[in-house]
Amino acid sequence: MRICCAADLHGHLPKIPECDLLLLGGDLTPGWARDPLDGRDWLDTEFRAWLEALPARTQVVGVAGNHDFVFQEDAATFDAPLRWTYLQDSGTTCGGLSIWGTPWQPTFFDWAFNLEEEELAEKWALIPEGIDVLLLHGPPYGHGDPTPRGPVGSPSLLRRIEAVRPRLAVAGHLHSGYGIHPIGPTTLASCSLLDEEYEPANRPIVVDFTDAGIVVVDCGPR
Repeated sequence: MRICCAADLHGHLPKIPECDLLLLGGDLTPGWARDPLDGRDWLDTEFRAWLEALPARTQVVGVAGNHDFVFQEDAATFDAPLRWTYLQDSGTTCGGLSIWGTPWQPTFFDWAFNLEEEELAEKWALIPEGIDVLLLHGPPYGHGDPTPRGPVGSPSLLRRIEAVRPRLAVAGHLHSGYGIHPIGPTTLASCSLLDEEYEPANRPIVVDFTDAGIVVVDCGPR
């Protein structure tokens, strides 16, 4: 199965390479759409049109991020459903792959889906064993989370990934963390599309999910 991974779109809706499954790792809405009603309007117009333009074969699964207040406030309700599966501490199956999605990340300036580490550990405990794909917004500690003051990812998330051992994990949040980061048998695709200046900088990460393992097809700057 060919999987395309993208996070931190912040309202930029890129051309998506051909794939069977598109995984969206949060921070989807534009910066001006912090108000949940603005976020809902954007999702119902521009985001909806972008999803509808994808090939029929492409399934879409996503989580929210710290900029996506529309989901934290339960305002993402529409007369017609969007063409995707939204996960929030929940799971789904696509093409035989079991996927678990969760939007949380460590407390950071009172953004959406922020929790202290003790509360985060309770969320990560919900991640079931036996999943194939873990879809995140915030990365685990020490993997795709560089800052001038050191790693800022969740230590308890790293421990849970090491215990559950999904074959693929997808995250964003730290724009500077773009790239492929192995965690034991798990391939972490840190797939922020924007740089730290919030300008489009990176391509979606494309991988093939095969019986032999995760094969990276495309990863790099635009």
